[in-house]
Amino acid sequence: MHPHKLPVWLQKIVATMGGGGLFLVAFLDSSVLSFPFVTDALVIQLSFVNPKRMPYYAGMAAIGSIAGCIWLYLLAKKGGEAFFHRHAGGKAGKIKTWVEQNGFLSIFIPSILPPPLPFKAFVLAEGVFQVPLRTFVTAVLLGRGLRYGAEGILAVVYGDAALDFLIAHSRAFALSVVAVLIVLYIATHLTFRHSPPKK
Repeated sequence: MHPHKLPVWLQKIVATMGGGGLFLVAFLDSSVLSFPFVTDALVIQLSFVNPKRMPYYAGMAAIGSIAGCIWLYLLAKKGGEAFFHRHAGGKAGKIKTWVEQNGFLSIFIPSILPPPLPFKAFVLAEGVFQVPLRTFVTAVLLGRGLRYGAEGILAVVYGDAALDFLIAHSRAFALSVVAVLIVLYIATHLTFRHSPPKK
């Protein structure tokens, strides 16, 4: 892990509280602050040190992240489209189109993928363009749960080397996840498209 990326006071909280500190870091990272890879690093480190508590650590990271995302989502819902455009920059148009057409996938996929994907821009878009809160929460919880759960498993099997692997191959990992999801989406779409209508 790279502790210099966290403020000293947060390092002390994580060291003292364990899963509670992990929840706080995940919440802050998904809302008002930004700690790229730090939540992932904490999940990996804590899971490696105490493998039996790995599901707890992954769960606390996922719940902390969804709490931060809900706060940002509600802020964006009140702030309006100008707030979204100010934070999304030049990618605002593409994000808006994607979110309006794919409410669930537009936040589920970014919630799985590691940085440098602009995850918060998608969270803001979900709030601004009125994606139902239930859809938003379900998608983020599933995405973050899968991400942190997978990292916890890698930590138990490979130790601290799991983080170095994740950082070094983040782009390849992201592309492989997107490819699998596209294949599943197409397969599901074709299955329902060709299924016989109910009488």
